[in-house]
Amino acid sequence: MARQAREKSSTGIYHVMMRGINRQNIYEDDEDRLRFLETLKNYKDKSDFMLYGYCLMDNHVHLLLQEGNEPISTTVKRISSSYVFWYNEKYERCGHFFQERFNSEVVETDDYFLTVLRYIHQNPLKAGLVTNVTDYLWSSYNSYIKDQKIIDTSFALNLFSLDKEQARVEYKKFMSEFNDDECMEYQEKYKISDNEVRRIIEEKYDIIPAKFHLLDRKQKNEIFHKLKVSEKISIRQIARVTGSSKYVVEKA
Repeated sequence: MARQAREKSSTGIYHVMMRGINRQNIYEDDEDRLRFLETLKNYKDKSDFMLYGYCLMDNHVHLLLQEGNEPISTTVKRISSSYVFWYNEKYERCGHFFQERFNSEVVETDDYFLTVLRYIHQNPLKAGLVTNVTDYLWSSYNSYIKDQKIIDTSFALNLFSLDKEQARVEYKKFMSEFNDDECMEYQEKYKISDNEVRRIIEEKYDIIPAKFHLLDRKQKNEIFHKLKVSEKISIRQIARVTGSSKYVVEKA
């Protein structure tokens, strides 16, 4: 089946999410994160794109950018290829590192632009990595406060106020607001341990995972469905913990 063409943004602004292949980590230490930011800055200069926001998570990265002198797909390919080449050299590995096709969505309105920017900055907060967006070192949140050169801050701040100091006040307030923002119809499933999954199965569904095979098909499917939908547990992990096949879990 042919791939669906990537939607074209009339504003040239895109929310991009690049994820490690098989959800593997794309940064092992702070040197890796600094290198990725350096790569971003390098190709920002070369490709002349505008960078409005970023957030580096363990196994994926969010970018909010506007096309420069080349298509978004070319820009992202340049960034990923350069970083992967360096990473493979450092860790003496070879082969692909990012998922081949990155996720993206168009950003057509000012309101949605701010929603995406907040979604990106609150990623670490919603993942439980920090209790305040200001505390996360690897997002562009603080760039809007300190005017770091890698981020183009004027566009976003002007949406709050033409007075820079007032804009920053309004920006901080907006970025800290509780919300249910969901962008790109994507929610990262943050890993929990197998032991935690076993505990959930025992406490919520009153069955020891080792005896899961004794349940009838209807009971199994009901639990599989709830684990996937309500608990946000991956098919692979459910299959591993319950001793079931991935096919059966996927079809439930």
